Amino acid sequence: MRSSHKVLWAIAATLVAASAGGAETLRGALDESNYSIDWRIRYEGVDQAGFANEASALTSRVRAGFVSGTLGGTKLLAEIVGNSELSSEFNSTTNGQTSYPVVADPGGFAEINRFAIVNDSLERTTLALGRQRLILDDARFVGNVGWRQIEQTFDGLSARTAGDKFTADMAYFNQVNRIFGPDSPNGEWNGDIVLLNGSRTFGFGKLSAFAYGLDIDEAPAASSRTFGLRLAGSRAFGDTSLSYTLSYAEQTDAGNNPADFTERFSLAELGVSRGKFTVALGHEVLTGNGTTAFSTPLATLHAFQGWADKFLGTPANGIKDSYLRFAYRPGMTGPFDSVNIVAVYHELDAELGGAAYGDELDLALIARAGRITLTLKHAAYTAETFATDTDKLWFSMDYAF
Repeated sequence: MRSSHKVLWAIAATLVAASAGGAETLRGALDESNYSIDWRIRYEGVDQAGFANEASALTSRVRAGFVSGTLGGTKLLAEIVGNSELSSEFNSTTNGQTSYPVVADPGGFAEINRFAIVNDSLERTTLALGRQRLILDDARFVGNVGWRQIEQTFDGLSARTAGDKFTADMAYFNQVNRIFGPDSPNGEWNGDIVLLNGSRTFGFGKLSAFAYGLDIDEAPAASSRTFGLRLAGSRAFGDTSLSYTLSYAEQTDAGNNPADFTERFSLAELGVSRGKFTVALGHEVLTGNGTTAFSTPLATLHAFQGWADKFLGTPANGIKDSYLRFAYRPGMTGPFDSVNIVAVYHELDAELGGAAYGDELDLALIARAGRITLTLKHAAYTAETFATDTDKLWFSMDYAF
């Protein structure tokens, strides 16, 4: 398990106090617990130029936990996670198989995934103390990296206030539990992380303002302050719907970051939906000055700039991502409650200098039947001046209740 955290000791002390004060009531709250299990088995194959061997990763992840009943407006959330490597022909980042491409799903351990006290005794406000999941907006800046077998979680205190049209998230974390697991030197980050995000819904869409401060001990180059705005909305015109997303942010160095910089992020996306079809065109820019670039180290990065994950770190010359996304949702099909077919094409270029990095085609078929989700995905990145040609194939089955 990962190193103990002061927040977890605080939770344990609180539970002891509650138990001493009223064991019967606490037992009743535990008797009212809701339990959950989330199992995912996945195959991921990677054919990457520069490696003589192709990666062939079969892994199995289980998350199991519970949320207790309420005692004094407070619930206990507890969840463990374990991942198993069912094959050895891949570099999990901890198994030493460096002759294979990376599939960042290390296994052979079990650990606490979430462990928190959640209080909602204040009107329209939820407080969470401990290890928790946090996803803000579309996870472009803060997310749980849910695509990987081990998700990203945070240790600290968070608060969410929600009204009819307004939501505010505030959080302070001093540990990030990353996707690489407890056996990796990169498995956790420590420091001071302050996250503020407020949004209000208007007739034209949802407008969010955010401020994120990161001071990370193990990764000073990722320490930064980011301020931004995001607008996402849609309008219906008969049986056709128009969707739009605009976002802008500025980022400066912070904490022990050795660099001195100001970089920018911008996104514009326009989509059209009619019946079962959706088409969207977008352009995303993260600037760079040749030495440093706009970064989003807490994001769910797999969802952006191509599923082949060639741009998990922004290149020093920044990046421009022009993409076209197509989706088809036929609804109930055969034994499946829903089917979703997605295709995305990316043209990826340097923001500074305009060099062509490469292009990527992503394809996905997602089918759901009851509690089971089947996912088939393929990503093909063709390199020009950045990274190497890479093809990835996934097949996974999720079962959750």
